[in-house]
Amino acid sequence: MIYVENKDLVIPGQILADDEYYPGRGTFKEDGKVCSSLIGLVSLRNKKIRVTPLKSKYVPKKGDVVIGKIKDVKFSMWDVDINSPYSGILPAFEVFGREKKELNKVYDVGDVLFLRVIDVDEVKKAKLGLKGRGLGKFKGGIIVDISPTKVPRLIGKKGSMINMIKDKTKCKIVVGQNGLVWVKGNEDMEQLTRRIIHLIEDEAHTSGLTNKIKNKLCLAIDGELPPEETEEEFVLEKPKLQNFKEELEQEERELAEAQKEAEAGEETEEAEVVEETEASEVEEVAEEAESEEAEAADEEAEEAEETEAAVEEAEEAEEAEAEKEDAEDKPSFYAVIEELKKKNQNKDKNLSLSDNSNNNSFILNNR
Repeated sequence: MIYVENKDLVIPGQILADDEYYPGRGTFKEDGKVCSSLIGLVSLRNKKIRVTPLKSKYVPKKGDVVIGKIKDVKFSMWDVDINSPYSGILPAFEVFGREKKELNKVYDVGDVLFLRVIDVDEVKKAKLGLKGRGLGKFKGGIIVDISPTKVPRLIGKKGSMINMIKDKTKCKIVVGQNGLVWVKGNEDMEQLTRRIIHLIEDEAHTSGLTNKIKNKLCLAIDGELPPEETEEEFVLEKPKLQNFKEELEQEERELAEAQKEAEAGEETEEAEVVEETEASEVEEVAEEAESEEAEAADEEAEEAEETEAAVEEAEEAEEAEAEKEDAEDKPSFYAVIEELKKKNQNKDKNLSLSDNSNNNSFILNNR
C-alpha cells in the first residue's frame, strides 16, 4: 500500500509506502515501511519511491554538461568553479592537444564556459573537457543560479517549459546540470527570463505550473492572456448502412492476394534452398578435387624422394665396391714391409756366405 502521490511534498521520517515498494534515493526502509529521509518531492516509478530534495548542492557525475567560471590559471590547467563543493579542472591538452600556448590568452579568469564532465576521481574532483557540440566559451549574457534539483522542472517534459520561454522571450538559453543557466537576448527579456526562472524554482512542486508561466509571459510581453483553447463541438452523425457484401468480397480478395504472396515466398525460398544446395555440392566437389590433386602431388613428391634416395644408395654402394676392389689390388702396407724385411735377410745371408768363402780361401793359400 502507498500513502503518498507523485510530487507530494514530504518531510523526514514520513511513511511513504509498505513493504511491497522499493526505497530509492532520499528514502530508507524500517520495520517493513519505506520512509523519507529529507524534505522533498515524491517521485514514483513502477514500484520504486524516491524523494528529490527541495535544495541541494551539485555533485559532479561523469557525462554531465555544466556551466563553469574560470577562477585560476595554472601552468597546465585552469581551475573552474562549477557551482559545487567539489572543484573542477580543465587540462590544457583537452583544449589544444600537444600545442604549447599561453593559457591566459585562451581562457582567462572570469570567463564562463560550457563544459562536459569527463571523469570524477575518488574525492569527487571533476575533470572537464570541451569536446562536443555546443561546448565552449560564452560571450555576453547573464548567469542565473538555481538549485540543481530544479533543473528537470525548468527544462520540462521533452523540453516543453524551456522551449516555451525561448519562443516568447526570443532569448538564447543554455541550462547546466549544475544549476547554472546562461541567458542572452534583449536586456529587458534577459531580466524577465531571470524572474521566470526563479519563479519556476520557487513553485516547482506545484501543479499547473506550465500554464501559469505561459500566462505570466503573455501578460509581460503581449499585455494580455493567451486565448483559451476551446474544444471542438462534438456532433453525433447519423449512422451509415454498411455494405457487408463488399466488405466480404474485399476480405476474400485480400486473403487470395496474401495466399499468392505466401506461395511466391515459399517458391522463392525453395529456389534459394536449391541454389544453396547446388552451390554447396559444387563447393564440395571442388574441395574433393583439390584434396585429390593435393594427395596426388604429395604421392608424386614422395615417389620422387624415394627414387632419389635409391639412386643415392646405389651410388654409395658402387663407390664402396670400387674402394674395396682398389684395396684388394693394392698390397697392404704391412705386407710390403714384410717383403722388404725378407729381402734384407736374404742379402745378409749372401753377404755372410761370401765373407766366409773369402776367409777360407785366404787360409788355404797361406798354408
